[in-house]
Amino acid sequence: MTDESAERARAVVAALRSSAARRPDIALLDGFTDAELDAWPVPVPEAVRVVLRDTGGLEAGGVRYVFGPRGDSHGRRPFADGHWTLGELTWGQGSLLVGVGGEQRSDWGPVVAVQPYDEPEVTVEAPGFTGWLLGLAERLADGGTVEDRPLPTVFTEAVPSVEIAESADADAELVALAGRGDSLTDLVDLRSLLAYPCGVGWEPYHSTDYNTADTGSSEVDFRLAGDGKVLLIRSMVSGDFLRDGVRRHRVPDDAGPRAVAELRALAAELPGLVSLQPGCDDAEMDTWPVPVPADVRDVLREIGGVRMPGLPDLELLHGAPEQGVDPEVHRMMGGDGTYWPVARVVYARHTALAQIRIDPDTGEWGYAVSVPTDLGSLREFPEVTLLAESLPHLLLTVARLAREAGDSPDFARSLAGATTWFFPNTGEPWTRPVPLGEWASSTDPLRAAVAGLPAGTHVADLRRAPIPTDLCFHRAEDWPYGDSLDRLHFGAGGRIAAAVPLAGGR
Repeated sequence: MTDESAERARAVVAALRSSAARRPDIALLDGFTDAELDAWPVPVPEAVRVVLRDTGGLEAGGVRYVFGPRGDSHGRRPFADGHWTLGELTWGQGSLLVGVGGEQRSDWGPVVAVQPYDEPEVTVEAPGFTGWLLGLAERLADGGTVEDRPLPTVFTEAVPSVEIAESADADAELVALAGRGDSLTDLVDLRSLLAYPCGVGWEPYHSTDYNTADTGSSEVDFRLAGDGKVLLIRSMVSGDFLRDGVRRHRVPDDAGPRAVAELRALAAELPGLVSLQPGCDDAEMDTWPVPVPADVRDVLREIGGVRMPGLPDLELLHGAPEQGVDPEVHRMMGGDGTYWPVARVVYARHTALAQIRIDPDTGEWGYAVSVPTDLGSLREFPEVTLLAESLPHLLLTVARLAREAGDSPDFARSLAGATTWFFPNTGEPWTRPVPLGEWASSTDPLRAAVAGLPAGTHVADLRRAPIPTDLCFHRAEDWPYGDSLDRLHFGAGGRIAAAVPLAGGR
């Protein structure tokens, strides 16, 4: 413990004791013993111990701050997310988080105030716990309250974690803390903020505007990582529509060869779990009812199917009998030449067809989507799930998830849990469908291309949607209730999705 940190810790104790002696509205909680501090799963720096031996928290003006894991009121394991919850803000609408961890650190920190509801706010109030607490103690000594919070004087921006993970310019430490990145997780670099308190420019990815899709149970998860070097903010979207587009993982240009190589490696390493079916030659592909682009041919020459326990069988070649659908469902999906089936998906008593959307004008094989195949369900509850940007991307994703499942004790269960999104509306974020009229003034060529669809059509742009994402047309506020879908329409190989209602509805 440095002389400075020791002096600050002693000053905190003295100031808190003095305020509690003079003000009946302030009460200090009992401190912790060294044995208790030693039992915590994180190291407790000596400067923090000086404070915690004397007091375990305070109550002032109806607000309770607890200086340790007793303060966790959310049923979570203390310190599990790199912090403990010091207390609540503004009638439970926010929390104060204190970073923990680091064997060599002389203090805990940073201290971050988070208010994820209504008008979201995130403020880094101080770099360290004892410094923050000294500021609070001094305000109380001057007659202030715990709610007298200094306003931010500078601001920093949260950045999509995928952007950091795939950046060629970010430093190695930040890239390591971002990991693979996640489309619904933003990262705040806390290593060199200009001043404190520092506000954070950030918005959750979900929105309760636009008439929330359901009961609205979205949450925001905060985690301090790297011993307080970064704050990770994850939008856990449930029951609300997505607000805006996200930063998706970049699909590598060589996704096809990578997927083939990785699937072959998995088949060699896990021969009882991963099996690959042979592909076919160009002569056979030339007989198929749709053109087969070169990048797809490169994959299908090598692999004609993928089978793993816990995953729907991927049958990539023409004519798999189990992939047939009712003629009316086939028409509603777009009809001949508009899609290529790759898997029959079973969920309870229902089925769906995973497919690659084909642009009939260009012959391009585009996005992979999943569509229910029960006629009544599709007509009454039209919905689609975006699975991947392409067939190679889908196979690369499957290979990655299988690799992760190979490290678990139950391969099939792990893989099944990681791929529930093969069936529509099984828990992924909801992209908001909008009436076609909202795009009337769009200059975007892909959006303009669907302008001629019938009145009542609902549309969605999937180019910046997370993968996977659910697109439930029937959840749109003014989608006609009941037996109402005439057909689905996919523009530009699935980048634009539309639902056309029956004329006159029902």
